[in-house]
Amino acid sequence: MLNLAYNALLDGQRLEDIELRRNDEAFLDGLGAQRIADPTTSGDFTPRFDQGSILDLMEAINTTRQRMWKKQPRGFLSQAFIDIDGTMAPTLGQCKGGMALSYKGIWGYAPLIISLANTREVLYLVNRPGNVVSHEGCVPWIERAIELVRLHAGEITLRGDSDFTLTAELDRWDSQGIQFLFGMDAHQK
Repeated sequence: MLNLAYNALLDGQRLEDIELRRNDEAFLDGLGAQRIADPTTSGDFTPRFDQGSILDLMEAINTTRQRMWKKQPRGFLSQAFIDIDGTMAPTLGQCKGGMALSYKGIWGYAPLIISLANTREVLYLVNRPGNVVSHEGCVPWIERAIELVRLHAGEITLRGDSDFTLTAELDRWDSQGIQFLFGMDAHQK
C-alpha cells in the first residue's frame, strides 16, 4: 500500500508509473528499500484490498494519529476544525468499477474528503461514483470524525459548503456542543 501511496504522491497517474520508481536510486534510498514491487504485483494486490480493508487501514492510521495528538503541547486542539468536501476525481481509464458520469460530463469518481483543517490531515477519504451529490452518505463519516477528535479537542467546528447544511442533523450536532459553519443557499424565504 505504501508503494501505491508514494506513487500517487509523486504524481503517478497509473500503476505503470511505479516502474519509473523501481530504478530511481533516490526514491529507493528515501524509502530505505533495495527494491519495490513491480506494477503487475501492485495491480494484482489492489483488487484484494476491499472496503473493509480500506476502513481498517484508515482506522489504524487514525489510532496512530491520536497517539501523536496526545504528545502535542497543551491546547493543541483547543478548537478543532473538521472540513467536509466532495470533489471530482476524473479517470483516464474505461470500464472501471464504480466510476460514473458527473453533472459536468466528466467520467470518474466523487470522493468525500473529511479532514482536520488545523493540521491538514485527511481523517477519512471515501470513494464514490462520479455522479453522486457532495453530501451523499456523509453523515456517518462526519460522526466518525467527530468521535476521532472529541477526546483531544476543546471545541469542534464542522465546516463545509451549502451541500453539507444538513438541516436534519444541525439540532442534534448543536445539542452535542458541535459548532458548524456551512454555506446556505440564498432563498427569498
